[in-house]
Amino acid sequence: MATTYRRVNHPVPVHEDVVPRPSDGVDEETDEVEDDMGPLEDCGGTVSDEEEVDDAVAEDIARFEASFKNITQRYRLINRIGEGTFSTENFDSTSSSTLKQTSSRSQKPRYVAIKKIYVTSSPLRILNELELLHDLRDSPNVCPLITAFRHYDQVIAVLPYFQHQDFREYYRDFTVDEMRVYMHSLFTALSSVHEAGIMHRDIKPTNFLYSPSQQRGVLVDFGLAEREGTDYHHCTCCVELPERHRKIQSSVYATTVNAATQAGQPVPKPTYPNNDQRSSRRANRAGTRGFRAPEVLLKCTAQNSQIDVWSCGIILLTFLSKRFPFFHSADDIDAFIELCCIFGKKRMRDTASLHGQVLQTNVPTLTENGHSWEKILLWCTGRNKKGADGEGGLTKEEQEAVKFMNSCLELDPAHRVTADEALDLPFLAALGGSRMSREEMDMGEDDL
Repeated sequence: MATTYRRVNHPVPVHEDVVPRPSDGVDEETDEVEDDMGPLEDCGGTVSDEEEVDDAVAEDIARFEASFKNITQRYRLINRIGEGTFSTENFDSTSSSTLKQTSSRSQKPRYVAIKKIYVTSSPLRILNELELLHDLRDSPNVCPLITAFRHYDQVIAVLPYFQHQDFREYYRDFTVDEMRVYMHSLFTALSSVHEAGIMHRDIKPTNFLYSPSQQRGVLVDFGLAEREGTDYHHCTCCVELPERHRKIQSSVYATTVNAATQAGQPVPKPTYPNNDQRSSRRANRAGTRGFRAPEVLLKCTAQNSQIDVWSCGIILLTFLSKRFPFFHSADDIDAFIELCCIFGKKRMRDTASLHGQVLQTNVPTLTENGHSWEKILLWCTGRNKKGADGEGGLTKEEQEAVKFMNSCLELDPAHRVTADEALDLPFLAALGGSRMSREEMDMGEDDL
């Protein structure tokens, strides 16, 4: 076993390709994982071993078994769950890889998920993900890392397999109370992640594995996650309000606009120098289209964990509108214009200036004040506004959900609710205390 040391000098175990001896190798490997990590007790079988496998998936499994030395002596690969940007999600038994314990003490197979990280991924990115998963191993509602293996340039992470349902199969049918339970489970995970000083950066339905029947879920895929403060640089949004106003008013664009206004002339369009000597503005834009916060779209250089809260608000918007994806932009510019359609040009101009940017658009359908969430949700669900007869409009429960969503979708991250605060808001507070610990994540066959 190789040991990689993290910044805080606690060892993160990474198994290398050592040939296990027939007499005791597999058993020792199994015992070590179970004694040290425990999550193998949290992942029981969920799908029949007789599950049909597509020919293409079977070929991928065969190639993986051939390329990763001795993997078949530790695990029997059954199926493939999915595929991400930086990894093939979970080869395994039962829609995940399965660890077959061959010792006489083994009572039943345990099913796990094997995440095969692409060899094109940066070694630092791989190490970062394993470090963060190790740090979050005791966090509620977060899928823990069991162990990891390396064979030359290939790295796999072994995680518990959590039985869940595809988001697209249930999001249209959820009641507000079911949305409440889902969001409480999600914010419980997010609260523990943020408490550890970590930004997930890619919150979306496919990264929160949820079981409607069990009413619990786990947060997965920390491939884009990073510690808060990484690549931090000062941004206009960090400046106190009076100083920010002074900077904005003394900018070249504001000076030009004020001069044109005083002279009674049309406001000129924003321009840029032919030979701009300023360095280009760079910021982390990681995330999924439609779930990126406005500060990410505006290349804020002081992003924090509030970007995850915005993404949670978009998930709730998906539930309430019964539309997935709700936003479907081609790039960051389109995504920003989509937000302008809802929030209006006035608020989005203020948001852009908050991060030292200028909004200039000639799209004629954009209004100054945007639209209310009630109007948008009624339109999405084919309903009418509340009439004089009291019919129509949003229900009381939906109005409570919209109020909660508003606090998550605050354009200014400084005014956006935190994950901890969200758990104390009325929409979620009634469910308080129902956090799922590692022990409670047991998905054994006896529970099914």
